[in-house]
Amino acid sequence: MRALTLPGLASIDDDRAGVGLADHVAAVIEAIDDTDTPVALVGHSGGGAIAHAAVDARPDRVARVVYVDSVPLGDGGVINDELPVVDGEIPLPDWSVFQEEDLTDLDDELRERFRATSIPQPVGVATDRQVLRDPRRYDVPITVITCEFASEMLRELMAKGHSYTAELAKVHDATLVDLPTSRVLWRRRARRPASPVVEPVETTGPRPQVRASTSAAPSSAGFVNCGQCPVGRSTSFASWTLASSAV
Repeated sequence: MRALTLPGLASIDDDRAGVGLADHVAAVIEAIDDTDTPVALVGHSGGGAIAHAAVDARPDRVARVVYVDSVPLGDGGVINDELPVVDGEIPLPDWSVFQEEDLTDLDDELRERFRATSIPQPVGVATDRQVLRDPRRYDVPITVITCEFASEMLRELMAKGHSYTAELAKVHDATLVDLPTSRVLWRRRARRPASPVVEPVETTGPRPQVRASTSAAPSSAGFVNCGQCPVGRSTSFASWTLASSAV
């Protein structure tokens, strides 16, 4: 596995001015190009948008994408343009900004630790428009792991043609996995290491059909961090807290 530190997220002192969504996507594409075999990517929260843009750029090099508490972001969408901007960057907001689902299992001690290690996000990453060009992205199998919202909600939204799941509904092979916990503590529940990003994988045999699952999180390969929000525009803080731990 290879852990990526995306532009502007190496430390609290990084210069984040001018860093945009395209810069984070380019960093993931570069990591894909550095491997000799197909890779799997994992995008957590807003990192799902970054992973989706990377597979759009390299659909023939990605064997699977895993979206943790996120779904593919369609062309023209933004990760979250409603987050409070302070001094040209997006710091971890006050806890009162978050919805109850965001704070599941987070006691005072964990909140203090997350805030102490958080790194602000570049404004452009959250507010730039997603740019997608290659429909072959829909041929790449995906797994969606839902933590703070149930997979059944996604199925209902797809059935209703909701804009949040419009891109997800176009994917030909999608597995939905329930892993109830908060956005941050999913790694503890899944019993996985903290910082995967890109891992070569072998691809043999036919791809499975679209299905739903309630099994534990699958072994994953990529971990891309940002800050996408689920339906209702609630605020994800995984982008700030995990950026420092994925170095």
